[in-house]
Amino acid sequence: MILTINHVTTYRYDAPMRAAVQSLRLFPSRFDGQRSIRWDVTVEGGTRGGSFRDGAGDKVEGWSMRGPVAEVSIAVAGQVETIDMAGVLRGHREIVPPFAYLRETVATWIDDAIETLAQEAAAGADDALDRAHRLSAAVAGAIAYAPGVTHAHTTAAEALELGEGVCQDHAHALIACARALDLPARYVSGYLYARDDGEPHEASHAWAEIWVDGIGWIGFDAANGCCPDERYIRLGSGLDAREAAPIKGIAMGAGEEKLDVTVALDAIQQ
Repeated sequence: MILTINHVTTYRYDAPMRAAVQSLRLFPSRFDGQRSIRWDVTVEGGTRGGSFRDGAGDKVEGWSMRGPVAEVSIAVAGQVETIDMAGVLRGHREIVPPFAYLRETVATWIDDAIETLAQEAAAGADDALDRAHRLSAAVAGAIAYAPGVTHAHTTAAEALELGEGVCQDHAHALIACARALDLPARYVSGYLYARDDGEPHEASHAWAEIWVDGIGWIGFDAANGCCPDERYIRLGSGLDAREAAPIKGIAMGAGEEKLDVTVALDAIQQ
């Protein structure tokens, strides 16, 4: 499938800022399941800085803006060819060892409820792959998709207690459950073209990857009850949403910030 993406993120300030710096992780991953045909990232009025590929294989690029800065607009436009790899991240080059992703974070802290959910879901599983699938199904059943109930700083434990959340919460809960069973797991940011019912999914998306010995990293999207396929564009990964964030930055000044995001994703060839 060939997917086109147009993604604009705009930060507006009620008082001009002295300067702003952005670290962008907005570039498609390199692996057997996707190939960039064209991809452009620009920051209006910004100066492009250095870029590098980190230990997890993700490209990171820096931008800076001199003040007065009233608005920062980050635009992504591109085309990516994708292939259904049944969720397997084959051909991805990275040097961070899988066991590094056993470390808990505030967002993925394992409380008693998460431990219980993980143990009950994995009971009777044949192997690690079976356990991973069972965990994804258990999280999907325990947390109903409900936009607006949680927020950016909601933890996996809090979402599980609420029983509602969005893709970020599903990913955090699945990661916590996997780590509770000593399965390395990480958060993945990207885009999703459509849900199983064919409805357009006009937003950035997130899912989890779990390491299975003998296979490698496998993606699990508990929010949609599937493994990532040709509808997904993978950008980057991290221990949680904060670490894997496509955009990180800081603005220097006293102005209040407002955020506006628009994402359009379409398929031009299937």
